[in-house]
Amino acid sequence: MNRIYNKKIILEDGSEFYGYGFGADKEISVELVFNTSMVGYQEILSDPSYTTQAVVMTYPLIGNYGMCDEDYETGKPTISALIVREFNKEPSNFRAAKSLEAVMLEQGIVGMAGVDTRQLARHIRDKGICKALITSAEEPKLVGFTKLRLTNIPTDVVAKVSTKEPWVSSAVEPRFRIVAVDCGIKHNIIRCLNARGCDVTVVPWDTTAQEVMALRPDGLFLSNGPGNPENAKPVIELVRALRGKLPMFGICLGHQIIALAYGAKTYKLKFGHRGGNHPVKNLITGKVEITSQNHSYAVEGESLEQTGLTVTHINLLDGTVEGQQCSRDRVFSVQYHPESAPGPQDSTYLFDQFIAMMEGREDA
Repeated sequence: MNRIYNKKIILEDGSEFYGYGFGADKEISVELVFNTSMVGYQEILSDPSYTTQAVVMTYPLIGNYGMCDEDYETGKPTISALIVREFNKEPSNFRAAKSLEAVMLEQGIVGMAGVDTRQLARHIRDKGICKALITSAEEPKLVGFTKLRLTNIPTDVVAKVSTKEPWVSSAVEPRFRIVAVDCGIKHNIIRCLNARGCDVTVVPWDTTAQEVMALRPDGLFLSNGPGNPENAKPVIELVRALRGKLPMFGICLGHQIIALAYGAKTYKLKFGHRGGNHPVKNLITGKVEITSQNHSYAVEGESLEQTGLTVTHINLLDGTVEGQQCSRDRVFSVQYHPESAPGPQDSTYLFDQFIAMMEGREDA
């Protein structure tokens, strides 16, 4: 790459990584994570769960198929930055409506290319998720490091990404009415529910139990989203108020929120799970599923004892809890992303399980 480095990343431990900028040109403080997916950068860029984060893509070539109108996971991406090895400015794809850089410029998303992403991902893996400053290559290290130390990562991220007003996504042939609590919901989750005959009313994260029940739903869905699940207190209280009253299904942050509502604990992983190749074992069927994942926090397995929740899935890489259920209350959740955007489609059966639960079938 014959480009002059004009940007650098300064980490909390003083490490520096150089590259050149694309997308928005500004200085930002972020939480630095990595994703091992080979494809799906558009879905990653537009996933609200990455709010305030800079994502290091371990696959070396990004931007080659552009940005497609049908593949966004939210209308307004809130990721802070994308860090890549090689950036393609001229996509080759008949579906592409815009280039990756054009969208990043529109949305104010910082980009860095030319970075040794293999080394940077290994650094995060070994040292853990950390704060980072993306700044000019000319920024004195001590000055940048001081800025980084004085910056705190926001904790109100769910409130920022959640819808401000309820809205409805209708099925072609509606059979059920779902209320989806928006903590940063991905659009493909809504598409999966619509495809199964569910009208979905998406509501703000601080919607009360009374407001939910006034909509007369057949089921409650708890979405993915950014940040520490302990900060989503209104949603935790909502689950406590409504568990046992109607079927509930949670994904990712929704999974963690359900655990907290039942009295379990969560904790922050060293470097998180992000990618489309994580093996998860279904303890009920014995089958192994390859899953799409994006989370920093996990449910503490031992804390589930005496809560009424039982473990249904485990991660085969590190043994973490990937699924849980309370059959008595008709509640279940998974840590990974069965809507598969991006990622494998091994786990879409979970949406069918939710439908069966609302139908009152014994195989739910």
